[in-house]
Amino acid sequence: MTDRLPHEKGFHVSWDQIHRDARALAWRLDGKGPDNGAWKAVVGITRGGLVPAMIVSRELDIRVVDTISVISYAHQDRGDAVVTKAPQAELMGDGTGILIVDDLVDSGKTLELVRSLYPNAHFATVYAKPSGKPMVNTYITEVSQDTWIFFPWDMALQYVQPFRGKD
Repeated sequence: MTDRLPHEKGFHVSWDQIHRDARALAWRLDGKGPDNGAWKAVVGITRGGLVPAMIVSRELDIRVVDTISVISYAHQDRGDAVVTKAPQAELMGDGTGILIVDDLVDSGKTLELVRSLYPNAHFATVYAKPSGKPMVNTYITEVSQDTWIFFPWDMALQYVQPFRGKD
């Protein structure tokens, strides 16, 4: 076993890639809602789920969009998941007809918490790791548990030294 830093087995996602993958997620969800194929609303899990939730809501022409704020990470350290902002109670009910979107399911703790609040919601993520996959109804790409995903909102463009040589 190696002591590998998270960035050493990294999956770098560009803005173009997250857009394509979130659109693919929308296509997979199209017509799958409980109301003659329609969804009542999209709820994005902040912060990572906001971009894919917006793209899914646009692609599926869902005009009701809300958020749920869950904190489970401090930088790259995982802790207990805690809801810090809930969506509108009258909208949510038990989750029936609600599409809950996040960028990634990792351990599944965030989705486990949200699922306990809205058991009949449909949970969709763009990316899924094996430990969290049972918490998701729909996802696009599976990555290994030890892969760290670098999303475009977490990165900045900068010079990188070549592997060999000095330019």
